[in-house]
Amino acid sequence: MSQHYYSKNPQTKSNPREWTDVLRGEKFRFQTDAGVFSKSEVDFGSRLLIETFQGSEIDGPVLDVGCGYGPIGMAVAKAFPQKQVHMVDVNTRAIELAKTNVEKNDISNAEIYESDGLSAVGVSGFSAILTNPPIRAGKDTIFRFYEEAAEKLADGGSLWVVIQKKQGAPSTQVKLEELFGEVKVADKKKGYFIFEARKV
Repeated sequence: MSQHYYSKNPQTKSNPREWTDVLRGEKFRFQTDAGVFSKSEVDFGSRLLIETFQGSEIDGPVLDVGCGYGPIGMAVAKAFPQKQVHMVDVNTRAIELAKTNVEKNDISNAEIYESDGLSAVGVSGFSAILTNPPIRAGKDTIFRFYEEAAEKLADGGSLWVVIQKKQGAPSTQVKLEELFGEVKVADKKKGYFIFEARKV
């Protein structure tokens, strides 16, 4: 497999950098590095997902699948401090960055650990699962994320997915409709779709 942000151990030479951004009205400091997704800025898709996510009225933790250096999970943890947020990624460099960033931003309700998809996620009953899936990992990997999420969600919980139309939004919608009782387009901008799939 070629080296990219979905690789477990990126061989790209480390080139750390730090910058700030505002998400949901909160200022964050991010440390990023080569070999992780969107290292220079919070990408448009992740930002749209962060701003669109409405939280969940049901009990249970929240999960960020493919957390990278942490923007989605961190923004959710800040916005919903009563929720425990799990953040997972297969990329070990991304995991270490996410741990650093959670500490830098004084976030105490986030738990970060390595997992290929949801394989190492030992708990279930999530009220919400969010993902900006790693398109370059391929459709089989991404669809596995959706299948595993359906198993891990609490009844009434929702899977939130951001994906571009040109990168597979139509097939994602079909797959989600197969797995979940209810799927809606929560937002759509610049070719990006936010799907909310509710487990009923």
